[in-house]
Amino acid sequence: MRQHHPTPTPEPLPFDHMYSGMQARRYADEIPLAEAAVARFDQLLHEIHADAPRVNADRMQQLAAWLLKLPADHAHDVIDSRLQRVHELRLMLADEDWDSDAATRARIGQLLAYIDREDDLIADHTPVLGQLDDVLMIELAWPAFADDVEDYRDYCEYRRIEHPAGPPPARRAAWVRDRLDELALWQHMLWVREQHYAPWNLPAQLFRVS
Repeated sequence: MRQHHPTPTPEPLPFDHMYSGMQARRYADEIPLAEAAVARFDQLLHEIHADAPRVNADRMQQLAAWLLKLPADHAHDVIDSRLQRVHELRLMLADEDWDSDAATRARIGQLLAYIDREDDLIADHTPVLGQLDDVLMIELAWPAFADDVEDYRDYCEYRRIEHPAGPPPARRAAWVRDRLDELALWQHMLWVREQHYAPWNLPAQLFRVS
């Protein structure tokens, strides 16, 4: 079942659980942030996904502190597992078989343009934390195109197994048709499972022997 707030990996970043306020601890020596730069980051995020949580310097600092406390291998996995999703997005945009709508393609384009920058919120060469802003952007923007990615994964698996023929529109149509047939079969099996072999309202005694 799809999560209500889909994330790019099974283990979400703890961003939503981090306290942000006047008493939040600062980690400026580890990750210096300019308020204006954080505001631009937050603005871009909400252009991609309007319902994303708000990002401010306090929450970024606390997320950085959390990452630095992780064992090195775990910290690298947190970063790499999300950057792998970027590769998946690039493949999806380049695949002639896939026809994402213009709005989705534009949102993904904005995300990729940010990821490809070296002069973003945190300099990419910063040890451990250099790509923290990139993976946070991926994490919080992901719901904007999660449905499209999930459908694309399913289509790629279908294409690998079934090898549909014809031009891209025909291959996509075959995938849609076969998936609808599978859904109809599943609904029919569910309906049959819920039926009684005899009418449910028959009297308890069908025959009387005198």
